Amino acid sequence: MHLQSRFGVSERRACKLVGQARSTQRRAPAAPDDQERRLRAWLRAFSARPPRWGSRKAAACARKAGFVANRKRVQRLWREEGPLVPCKRRKRAPLGTGVPVGAFCPVRPDVVWALDFQYDQTDDAKNLKLLDIIDELTRECLAIVAARSINADKVVATLEALATKRGAPKYLRMDNGPELVAHALADWCRFNGSGSIFIDPGCPWQNPWCESFNGRLRGELLNTCQFSSVLEAQVLLDDWRTEYNYDRPHSALGMLSPIEFAKAWTDKFNQTKLS
Repeated sequence: MHLQSRFGVSERRACKLVGQARSTQRRAPAAPDDQERRLRAWLRAFSARPPRWGSRKAAACARKAGFVANRKRVQRLWREEGPLVPCKRRKRAPLGTGVPVGAFCPVRPDVVWALDFQYDQTDDAKNLKLLDIIDELTRECLAIVAARSINADKVVATLEALATKRGAPKYLRMDNGPELVAHALADWCRFNGSGSIFIDPGCPWQNPWCESFNGRLRGELLNTCQFSSVLEAQVLLDDWRTEYNYDRPHSALGMLSPIEFAKAWTDKFNQTKLS
């Protein structure tokens, strides 16, 4: 009717444009009978029940209640009555509770360790997950762990091995991934006196040192090598990590490698302490 009155086209032309049968324009909808009104009232009452059931379960329960109605009829009435079941609210991702220190730069090695995950594939199209841990002052890569999956216990085991050699850091900077907000990692931080610095959700620039390292690793190794197994990936990653720490000049460190920068910082700190 709107097309006919607005554009002056015929009924045949209007129905053809919208893909609608002409009989729908000539036959007035029948008034609902008592059975349909009772069914509509029953559907409204059914939707108020605690379970979040939809039209299919409503049709099955309506037949059990004595109504003669197939699934399509119940579905049509369910839609006409509106959204009888409210939309499911999206759950918020769990956020870690850390130390509110804000944005800051460490003043000595082993103050802040940054953690992040990367993903790649082996040549059999299976997923490969990488855990990267770096020291924010020296930019030294402390560990790269490759596995099919890495959970919170694996993260804790890696940190424990590093803390045995270097001591636990003062802070851990990381995102709100499920492996990093887990109770296992929170307990490890509490037992070792380390604080947790969680970046805001969707803000990877708040962990810039680790993100920059991920880009170097991606461009220099992951995009140029195809791993056949997890073991091969771990061996090549360890070789690349050794070269990165000892030989690769870093522009942010005055073209020194991370190990050279750490040694220079330690020598300067010892001289200042003696003087």
